[in-house]
Amino acid sequence: MKNQRPETGGFFQRDRAWQPPALTPLYKTSVVRSPQKAPIAFPHTPSEITGPTFGHGILGALDNDLTLNHARSGESAIGPRIIVYGRVVDENARPVPNVLVEFWQANAGGRYRHKKDGYLAPLDPNFGGCGRTITDEDGNYSFRTIMPGAYPWPNGINDWRPAHIHFSVFGHGFVQRLITQMYFEGDPMIWKCPIVGTIPDRRAVEGLIAALDMEATVPMDARAYKFDIVLRGRRSTLFENRMEGN
Repeated sequence: MKNQRPETGGFFQRDRAWQPPALTPLYKTSVVRSPQKAPIAFPHTPSEITGPTFGHGILGALDNDLTLNHARSGESAIGPRIIVYGRVVDENARPVPNVLVEFWQANAGGRYRHKKDGYLAPLDPNFGGCGRTITDEDGNYSFRTIMPGAYPWPNGINDWRPAHIHFSVFGHGFVQRLITQMYFEGDPMIWKCPIVGTIPDRRAVEGLIAALDMEATVPMDARAYKFDIVLRGRRSTLFENRMEGN
């Protein structure tokens, strides 16, 4: 037990100067998806600042090992093996424990196991491309997978997505839910991607790039990449007209 009062109150407002704008014409699908009018802010309600509770009982033994969780007995996914690990924290740098972290990605050839993926790269029969885990009491998570490949996409005449892994993190409230992508240190294609180009602050882009960590590698097995995830935090100051916080 820790001699520390639990946090209370609402979550921080999103920093819209840090996030990419909804309308970014170079990312063509944003044109039809972006709102046509200015967003309206609503006060948080209890249903938004609370969320689902997950436990380790819902996880399968191989849910956090994408090299094996879709593979036939005695076989494994094709591609360079990697470990991805990090911490989930809030904006106050406090760990967020017991949150569900889901991840999905293309295979080593850059193809997703999805019927609408039209890329000509072959499917890997031993790779499903998705998994999940739950953070521990200090907000730590980790999983094993293979390095995903880059792939072309029908945005511009010759646009490619850099190697990346998608993440979904539920947090402790529905307004804290995060869906994002992780890129890999040293990949020159990051800076050529139109989606990455929608992000206004270079520091924000750098926060999406996992650092190669040779100290955490498994010799003759897998390289390691460190990727920390920051969720919306809670305000500790109580407002006199909204005692539950802002």
